[in-house]
Amino acid sequence: MDTEKTDIEIELKFLVSDNVIAQIPAIITEFAKKVINKPSRNLQNAYFDTANRELRALDIGLRTRCFTGETCNDNQCEQTIKLAGQVIGGLHQRPEFNLPLEGKRPDLSLFGANIWPHGMQVDVINKNIYPIFSTHFIRRTWILETESGSKIELVLDKGEISASKQVTPICEVEMELVSGSRADLFILAKKLLDRSEVRLGLYSKAARGYMLADNKPLVAETKLSYVSLIKNSSLEQAFESCLQHGIQFVQKHEQCYFDNPALHTLKRINDGVSLIKHVFTLFSSILNKDKLLPLLSELKWLLSELSWVETAVQLKNYTSKKHAYYKKIKNAPELTQVIDSLKLQHPDVVKMHQVFTSARYNHLILNLTIFLVENGWKSQWNANQLQVADQKVIDKAASLFESDWNEMQNLMRSEQEISESSYIAQKEKLERNLLSGCCLGSLFNEGLREEFRTPWLDIIHGIDELNTLDYLKRLCTEQHDDSLNKIQTWLTQKSTNLLLAMEQSRLATFKLVPYWR
Repeated sequence: MDTEKTDIEIELKFLVSDNVIAQIPAIITEFAKKVINKPSRNLQNAYFDTANRELRALDIGLRTRCFTGETCNDNQCEQTIKLAGQVIGGLHQRPEFNLPLEGKRPDLSLFGANIWPHGMQVDVINKNIYPIFSTHFIRRTWILETESGSKIELVLDKGEISASKQVTPICEVEMELVSGSRADLFILAKKLLDRSEVRLGLYSKAARGYMLADNKPLVAETKLSYVSLIKNSSLEQAFESCLQHGIQFVQKHEQCYFDNPALHTLKRINDGVSLIKHVFTLFSSILNKDKLLPLLSELKWLLSELSWVETAVQLKNYTSKKHAYYKKIKNAPELTQVIDSLKLQHPDVVKMHQVFTSARYNHLILNLTIFLVENGWKSQWNANQLQVADQKVIDKAASLFESDWNEMQNLMRSEQEISESSYIAQKEKLERNLLSGCCLGSLFNEGLREEFRTPWLDIIHGIDELNTLDYLKRLCTEQHDDSLNKIQTWLTQKSTNLLLAMEQSRLATFKLVPYWR
């Protein structure tokens, strides 16, 4: 058996437009002290798994690759195993094992027995693997050497993924740190991101191939998901998990939006950005405020770019045939005209694509990634922060939730009837408390947690609807059109009815036992 080549890949992946390809040589020349330009190669790849996707379930990638190049020495084949790793932002880190390949079918038995997850039935899987999808692309490769001596391999892949008679294009840049400082990798990444029409890539070719082969495209989630935490996690470990969750949530829905533009997908991106911003507040006791200021400023910018989304979602709902208000709005041409003119003021898909391919947005995602992988919060830690960071997060979570609960009880006392303006005024605090639940709620019983949070989520949804109704009422007033008076009265009645429903939800919250106790 040949000894396999083993690496821990540390690479950044970027999705680029054709316009960026022509700019790559200039970026390389500006960045590197020395450049080796390798001949282009034609890469034919096949990815294997069982019918039950047993390798996929273990987050293992099995690939065969055949190269054809300009010389006879370039013509060779290999088989590769990629084990479960970590993806943060566009940074991919995975153990990789390579062996020469004879024939077209890979053989798992040739790899070292110690690389496999415990209990994996290698022999059984080996008998049942077959090609699931293929990738075919032309690869251009440059080896860059920096002034500090770091070596970086930069490749440009252009081609396609094929599966189940479907095809999706490949046009991406990968930067892999061969040796030296990871900081140099990030400097080069920033130079590429300074060009527009570049995005950090969350999904590998293999991940995209599986989606195509199994007809399982990315689908936007219906709500902000919980961070998965281990109960004995320290405060610092919980912070890392929360920040990584937020970055991946944003990037997943960014890709969903490019695949299938929809307002509710933008809402999820907005939710993810809000979560990241909240994570910095939630764990402020172990973070250096000066280090956070640039990140917080850019998060604030991105939230401002998305500030219109909630109203747009509500307006779309109102004009949906499924909505209870549809008939009334349809029969009121004056109001329909107001809503339509509002919709025209919102950014279109092209403008949102420009935001997500902008240097500013992608620098933010990369800087969040760098902050996470370089442990940026540890710089200038004092003894107290070091001690706090090592505390168990479950103890912190319970006391935090108790404090938030006391605050909400004081703001929304059960014996008082809450006005429309009061609800709207408390939205930010209520959202903050619910975001804390998204970060730390997985530490507690799921059933009790969902029962407790559901009425509060209903109230948040109600506040968003109250905001939109109030917005429409003000617009009707500004039109100075007597024909809108009846519509304005109808909108006021809807606000009153909604407020009554929200009061029922609010009163229900005081009868529930807090799930963290």
